[in-house]
Amino acid sequence: MNAEFTLATPDTAIGRQFADQGYYLAKGVFSAAEVAELEADFDRIVAQLLGSGENLNARWGGPEMEKLGAANTQVLHTHNVQRFSAVWTRALLHEGFLSVARDILGPDIVLHHSKLFQKPGELGAPFPMHQDWGYFPTLLDTMMAGIIHVSRATDEMGCLRVYPGSHKRGRIENSMGQSEGELLEKYPIEGALPLEAEPGDVAFFHYFTIHGSMPNRSNQTRKTVLVQMHAGNDMVEPGNLHPDERLVLSGWNHMASRSLANQMKS
Repeated sequence: MNAEFTLATPDTAIGRQFADQGYYLAKGVFSAAEVAELEADFDRIVAQLLGSGENLNARWGGPEMEKLGAANTQVLHTHNVQRFSAVWTRALLHEGFLSVARDILGPDIVLHHSKLFQKPGELGAPFPMHQDWGYFPTLLDTMMAGIIHVSRATDEMGCLRVYPGSHKRGRIENSMGQSEGELLEKYPIEGALPLEAEPGDVAFFHYFTIHGSMPNRSNQTRKTVLVQMHAGNDMVEPGNLHPDERLVLSGWNHMASRSLANQMKS
């Protein structure tokens, strides 16, 4: 059993809730007009990707996917929306978005990457319960995500589900959700808390927080962009090959160097 992980956050109402629960659902961060602009470029990105002929389906494999009835489902996906659209670059620098992020991470915030997810109606793929740390572990474990909701996300649509407080378990081995193990046995997806959201809401959660989502069984498309970021005094452990933008969203990157600033990743 790991020693309980204690997350240090600023002494604000949002920071205290995040430290205790491992998540925070921020309501109405983006206005209706801003969401309309974001959705237009979201759809444009998807159309451009579909026209490229690339494989966009990020559906996972593994036995848990079979249990969730994920055959013939799909979730369209790409990294780094800011490389497609200035509208989405501005979204990452949105003061309402960063105000909440600063209440959790402090004044210095560095973008690791962003990800677009489109779960089509009736065929949207689930994600089994998992932690994110195994994909891009950081030295100080400050990494968190903020899911920007471009559409509604109800439980029927396969919204994010979390186990509040589960981040306190720290790094759980074999926690990526694509193979059977302790995590899937102790944290069944049916018992997780659904975080239903409206367009413009942002769901923030720590990368130790156990989370997942059900299939989209509705007739509506679920559209989200996940923004992965960490504190400015933290960095991804050396040797990790995941895309790492290292774009400073707020304040300062204390870990930057000439060699890191020049480094290119695919």
